Amino acid sequence: MRKTRTTRRAVALVATAAIGTSLLAGCASDDDSGDKAGGTDSKGKTVITVGLFGTFGFQEAGLYEEYEKLNPKVKIEQSVVERNENYYPQLLTRLASNSGLADIQGIEVANIAEVVQTQADKFADLSKAGGVSEDDYFDWKWNQATTADGKTIGLGTDIGPMAICYRKDHFKAAGLPIDRDEVGKLWEGDWQKYLDTGKKFMDSAPKGVKWVDSASGLYNAAISSSATRYYDEQGEVVYKTNPDVKEAWDVAAEAASEDMTDKHELFTDSWNKAMNNGTFATLSCPAWMLGYIQDKGGEKAEGKWDVAPAPKAGNWGGSFLGVPESSKNKEEAIKLAAWLTAPTQQAKLFAERGSFPSAPKSYETPEVAEATHEYFSDAPIGEIFSKAAEGIPTQVIGPKDQVIQENITRSGLLQMERSGLSSDKAWEEATKAVDNALDE
Repeated sequence: MRKTRTTRRAVALVATAAIGTSLLAGCASDDDSGDKAGGTDSKGKTVITVGLFGTFGFQEAGLYEEYEKLNPKVKIEQSVVERNENYYPQLLTRLASNSGLADIQGIEVANIAEVVQTQADKFADLSKAGGVSEDDYFDWKWNQATTADGKTIGLGTDIGPMAICYRKDHFKAAGLPIDRDEVGKLWEGDWQKYLDTGKKFMDSAPKGVKWVDSASGLYNAAISSSATRYYDEQGEVVYKTNPDVKEAWDVAAEAASEDMTDKHELFTDSWNKAMNNGTFATLSCPAWMLGYIQDKGGEKAEGKWDVAPAPKAGNWGGSFLGVPESSKNKEEAIKLAAWLTAPTQQAKLFAERGSFPSAPKSYETPEVAEATHEYFSDAPIGEIFSKAAEGIPTQVIGPKDQVIQENITRSGLLQMERSGLSSDKAWEEATKAVDNALDE
């Protein structure tokens, strides 16, 4: 079996669909994204600028260098904003002024619906680009970046198929099975079964260890399994009446009310420390989460984690590359965007950085099909996440999905954990916060 090269530097690509925060970048400051206008350099090379957020991994995986060798008259310059919450408003401002844009811009899945609905005229149509085939992508991924009249303004980079990461040592101490196939069967098909398994765990849990990291993470995972969430197909906000939202809320709220969660806000210092100290037994685990766990868990947790299928297939995360119409090197930028997102490159990126491909053809490559992860007890992550990806429902994504989900988790579930609010009162606070945010 082939080992992935996911290292401690291979942290999560994006998590903003749920918590409004991109993860570590390390390439530039938050005021640096797309300031260079492209053109040519002193050697006459075509300079293609790429403006991103978080850690896409193209540069780290050597893809830029490979492309420049294949195209010696091209030079690629990348700039990165660490957090999408800073990057995305900046992108909207630059689209409005039609200045300061990079030749290629990253777009997070939580923002893609709003960009498609309000900014499509500012981006090139990539559906007819050379080397691009709609058949290479999942229908739902392709459609997320495509307007009603068929213009595709972004090509998918990665997706976030769901699994559950679990601590074998804690499971063993609590008398639960540790074999990943047996573990997956404990909760197969139902998030409530996952919660019920957690109740059994808590009866014999090691001292100081909770079942799950947070109610918010559990909610994010459960709602990611649903086709409808916050908007219906007509674009109406329906989260208050959607039974799928209520089901996800009820599971997460029950975990919080029964003191099964470690009460952390995701991607904070306390969450990172808890991961290192092993104070929770399970974690909702999109593919990009593996690198993050490895980074924060450190050497002392190596081999203690394993990966099992989630109760239901779902998607949490993913991004796109778009080419602004104002690009000074539009045709060359389109070629690069198409190459970076082609199945072959997506497979390479997964092998080097752990970003799971949005192109199913990649799953047939050895880099994906044979991938295991040493840190996670040699779990066959290629097989697990490929199967999960193929079961992801086609989701309706609205322009303010991120705003709604962020307020449900922060103003509702986090307050249940930290302030002891009842489920009904927490829901009331969450909906009030959502309504206020949507009215702004």
